[in-house]
Amino acid sequence: MRKSLLTLLLLISGAVASAQNDTLRFSVRGVVRDADNGRPLASVGVSIPGTQIAVITNSDGTFVIKSPEQAKQLSFSLLGYRNLKQSVPEANDKVMSVRMSRSSFTLDAATVTTGDPRAIMLLAIQKINENAPDNPELFDCFFRETVQKRHRYIYVSEAVTRVYKSPLKDIFVPDRAAVVKSRLLTSPRASDTLGVKVQGGPTMPVDLDLVKMRRLVLDEEELKNYYLEMLLPEMINDRMQFVIKLIPGVQDDIALHNGLVYIDRETLAFTRIDLSLDMSDPRLATRAMLVREPRGLHFRPKEMSLLLNYTNDGGKTRLSYLRTRFRFNCDWRKRLIATDYTAVAEMVVTNRHEGGRELQIPRDQAFKRSESLADKTFFYIDPDFWADYNIIEPSTSLEHAIGRLKKD
Repeated sequence: MRKSLLTLLLLISGAVASAQNDTLRFSVRGVVRDADNGRPLASVGVSIPGTQIAVITNSDGTFVIKSPEQAKQLSFSLLGYRNLKQSVPEANDKVMSVRMSRSSFTLDAATVTTGDPRAIMLLAIQKINENAPDNPELFDCFFRETVQKRHRYIYVSEAVTRVYKSPLKDIFVPDRAAVVKSRLLTSPRASDTLGVKVQGGPTMPVDLDLVKMRRLVLDEEELKNYYLEMLLPEMINDRMQFVIKLIPGVQDDIALHNGLVYIDRETLAFTRIDLSLDMSDPRLATRAMLVREPRGLHFRPKEMSLLLNYTNDGGKTRLSYLRTRFRFNCDWRKRLIATDYTAVAEMVVTNRHEGGRELQIPRDQAFKRSESLADKTFFYIDPDFWADYNIIEPSTSLEHAIGRLKKD
């Protein structure tokens, strides 16, 4: 029986591993906006050309990127926008103002509609090995998980992690994740206690790398359960993409997914995968989202989505960003008012190291999928806690929430 890769489960044990990071002495701060309307742009990829250092903007369009040497130029990329390179201001205290323009291209009708989406998907699956890295790699990552009760944050978990990825040819060498540094803020109110948590945490880049794992919609047998529709092409990183819509096509004993898959027209590499669990049958959706429903809990699923971004560098495609989002409504029996919860977890790759098996994370330091980051994470109020690491900058609303949790 197929199982969903995204689940909720009861809190269990955790572990923390240590590692060394290069000193990042220089930093650049900025805000990215739409060039036409001035709207802040979230999830913009920000990188330093000639290096593997990267971050993304938060929901306010804000970013801070740190490096061992002073960056002279930054590169910006986002789905539907033209890639942009912009010089860094000489004044270190000056905030960069970045304006990105939407991609504009014209295609004739034949170009838009030509191509069988199922044939393209299957060919892209067959070319995964060709588009995958040939050597082991170690990634520096930043992970954040938040839980909101209605509109109020009750849980913020953050960690710098390292993820080892073996090449596809090394089928007996497992991918592993380890925690370098982490912190946790939780609400002290007894009424905010929640008995469920998003599974995986720091291991998400291992468990949810659908391209490498060839799971869910990238499994040829699983794909038979979907209708596929070709949509208008989009631009990502100034490269044209096939855009294929997935629609559940069969009645099954497990919830399927709606989604969009973006495939590079030249290399047929997967660039972006955006999936959301079909909520039309709450019973099946609940089964997909929960490992076990605690006794006395009424659980009502609202959303379970997964976003994966892949970046092409040197002709090879790698996972660069992922985000999961859960929305659900639950209450305990005998209570009259149900409560809405939203749990969001996201991970961004901030650096990449190439080498051999010496990069592999030792088994005794590896974070297990069954472990919880919360159990072995500590509360920190040091404002320079992340001084030597690239992170996703907290949005204004999250900074406010963290301040409130600290005061509590």
